[in-house]
Amino acid sequence: MMPTALIFDCDGTLADTMPLHYKAWRATLDPLGLSFPTSEFYRLAGMPTAAIVAQLAEEQGVEVDVQRVCAERDERFDSMVLEVRPVAPVVAIAREHRGRLPMAVASGSTRTTVLRTLDTLGIRDWFGAIVTAEDTERHKPEPDVFLEAARRLGVEAAGCRVFEDGDLGLEAARRAGMEGVDIRLLSGVISPGS
Repeated sequence: MMPTALIFDCDGTLADTMPLHYKAWRATLDPLGLSFPTSEFYRLAGMPTAAIVAQLAEEQGVEVDVQRVCAERDERFDSMVLEVRPVAPVVAIAREHRGRLPMAVASGSTRTTVLRTLDTLGIRDWFGAIVTAEDTERHKPEPDVFLEAARRLGVEAAGCRVFEDGDLGLEAARRAGMEGVDIRLLSGVISPGS
């Protein structure tokens, strides 16, 4: 069935940012003595930075200033943003439907990070709505970011097709009543950890 709108996650879906994000995480967390294995990084994909920092600190019994750690991690990533490359098969889907269907970006990252990433790829103006971590109180796996994207596009949730690279995001799409496409299964897409 043809969707009435397309919603794309940003990091790891439209943009091959995950290795850069992980590099920024390690450079920020290692000096604090916080462990963040690759498997955990991919499992938490889609969760806002502040929630990840708070969770890791609590689990590992390390006291940190969550906002300071987030700012430092974001600054590190921002310094590498020009290295971002597109996830070609997903960007091709967006290009094909540009101007034909309403499209949105719905991400657990900050607005600044998402906009800089989309600008680096030269695709920000393709999307009628951009929803980020600041726009909803609850985050993936809760459906709020996708429901807000549909609301801003003026479409029914049931008609939306969501492109995601993370389990939390796919669960959020399911909870929103939307069709989820796991881009890790698309031909030519790099799988986590490779």
